[in-house]
Amino acid sequence: MQTLTMIAAAAENNALGLNNDLLWHLPDDFKRFKNITSGHKIIMGRKTFESFPKPLPNRHHIIITRDKNYAVTYDHCTVVHSLEEALQLVKEEALAFIIGGGEIYHLALKHATNIELTRVHASFEADAHFPEINTSEWKLLAEEYHPKDDRHQYDFSYLTYERV
Repeated sequence: MQTLTMIAAAAENNALGLNNDLLWHLPDDFKRFKNITSGHKIIMGRKTFESFPKPLPNRHHIIITRDKNYAVTYDHCTVVHSLEEALQLVKEEALAFIIGGGEIYHLALKHATNIELTRVHASFEADAHFPEINTSEWKLLAEEYHPKDDRHQYDFSYLTYERV
């Protein structure tokens, strides 16, 4: 059975980002994201891919774009033109990740089996949002709270959901 996990950090109002940039800096969340996704295929939209200075190490990037001429010259990167194409590329994987952005999360929600959500305990103005989690379809399996500190400007919680 394949696990397709959406992984994101979203504010209380589901804000993800503004102008293709993150709204906060949470080093522990970056470390957790790296640990969870390393060694796996990660599916993302073109804008999310372009927000990275370079591809993330030790992960195969599957980039979704409507632009038929879009090309990436990096190794370990594949360009596709629909979520369905991306899902075909991970169907044999035991575990794969959807890493954003907002439009991709909304499209992928119906396909996901799990969600790893870092809930940032604040609200922000944003142009990209995580979909609402319907608690009749998703069961909260784990919750771990982290208060703000000298390295983290906001309180946040790691939430692990599984489709019911």
